Amino acid sequence: MSRKFPRSSGILLHPTSLPTRFGIGDFGPAAYQFADFLSGAGQSVWQVLPIGPTGYGDSPYQSFSAFAGNPLLISIEQLADEGLLSLSDFDVFHGLPADRVDYERVNQLKLPLLKKAYEHFKDVKHENCCEFKDAQKHWLDDFALFMALKEAHRGAAWVHWDRELVRRDADALKRAREQFSEEIEAHKFIQYVFYRQWQKLRQHCADRDIRIMGDLPIYVAHDSSDVWANPEFFLLDESGNPKKIAGVPPDYFSATGQLWGNPIYNWEKLRESGFQWWIERFRALFDLFDVVRVDHFRGFEAYWEIPTGETTAINGRWTKAAGAEVFSAVESVLGDLGIVAENLGVITPEVESIRHRFGYPGMAILQFAFGTDPQGPTFRPHNYTRDLVAYTGTHDNDTIVGWWTSTGAGDSTRTEQDIRNEREYATKYLNTDGCAIHWAFIRALMGSVADTVIFPLQDVLGLGSEARMNTPSKLGGNWRWRFQGEMLTEDVCQHLKELTTIYERLQQV
Repeated sequence: MSRKFPRSSGILLHPTSLPTRFGIGDFGPAAYQFADFLSGAGQSVWQVLPIGPTGYGDSPYQSFSAFAGNPLLISIEQLADEGLLSLSDFDVFHGLPADRVDYERVNQLKLPLLKKAYEHFKDVKHENCCEFKDAQKHWLDDFALFMALKEAHRGAAWVHWDRELVRRDADALKRAREQFSEEIEAHKFIQYVFYRQWQKLRQHCADRDIRIMGDLPIYVAHDSSDVWANPEFFLLDESGNPKKIAGVPPDYFSATGQLWGNPIYNWEKLRESGFQWWIERFRALFDLFDVVRVDHFRGFEAYWEIPTGETTAINGRWTKAAGAEVFSAVESVLGDLGIVAENLGVITPEVESIRHRFGYPGMAILQFAFGTDPQGPTFRPHNYTRDLVAYTGTHDNDTIVGWWTSTGAGDSTRTEQDIRNEREYATKYLNTDGCAIHWAFIRALMGSVADTVIFPLQDVLGLGSEARMNTPSKLGGNWRWRFQGEMLTEDVCQHLKELTTIYERLQQV
């Protein structure tokens, strides 16, 4: 049994999906209640999606920074408890939907309150805040300036700012820091609060023997402080726009592939720097999480490169990246890390060689085990190995109930006959009549040899397609789902704990 990955089970739930009265989940009371639910149900892993500040499409995979935290996750109730806000400030959130996130409205309402809290905070010297700013200076200074400039340019992407700012002219940056000094300090305060609240929640989880699994998107958003502050590490033209963009070829999610639009790394420049940017990125993540899932792990070996201007990902090509060099550099500084490699899609022996070299467990998705996906056989529990993290589905999948009841309408990758074949195979394999299909999936994973098994909360609750978190290649409407507190019933808790006990996944304290 691996020390980093003991036999265990857990739940995938992004904090935005927690129930609150503020239009979005946060690090307030509901987060602590969810951690207590996990503990009571015998779960020892809480997996979250990337927790950076969301930009394009509200996607956690398109963040304004690979290092910063999402201000929308800050608990304003905790700020009120500290005297930085008043209870009357909460009145503006009246009428927001309880079952989904209206990102535009939440941004409009919450960000001004965070800056109001800064106004109450700034006149008192806080040693912890000063220490935080000094420790995070290598990314925080650029990020705070980036956000202040973005606000000054009414949200425009950095390539549309004044030319001297796009080029990062030293004199222009100096003037901007002076002109927007208050705004810059406000953003630094917000990051300090985020970090402080997150670490408090993380300690609450640790006290209950719950490890938090974070998520590292391999790419960063073009409109981010990372690209603006480090243009030499990305393949950009003279105007700062990407020469090529990232994505993946046609797969089980889309017949035309996925066009992500992120800029491609300049791996030669990163290599010349000793991969210092990657070292700092992993260092920051493991300061926040106990385990990290590396999204699109195969992109470190070779990536799908698409010409800028394409409307689909079809006309791309595979191009070699830095491969094992990156992880050798990272682990030479940070040591042996608890990394999970997302090895889904077009996986080659070269990709698996890197994963095995560093001892990173891969992933298996049970929902894809019964169709024609080339990886299907490895997703069937009888073929699992111990060094594996197995899922009923991920944030990109339909829920198990939604998948089971789907008619296939609008699905370009599966015919009606494909769906019938999948159901027939799943019925026989799982020895089920389809009643409570989500529990049949959960039990199959619980009883497998995979060291770690994870279930999206939607599957534990048996919810349908209305609770789907993300549909790849679909523009708009993603990342919005939220659950209601009353859904976490004692029956659900005890059923989950019973399975965890039967299949010996309870952690030994």
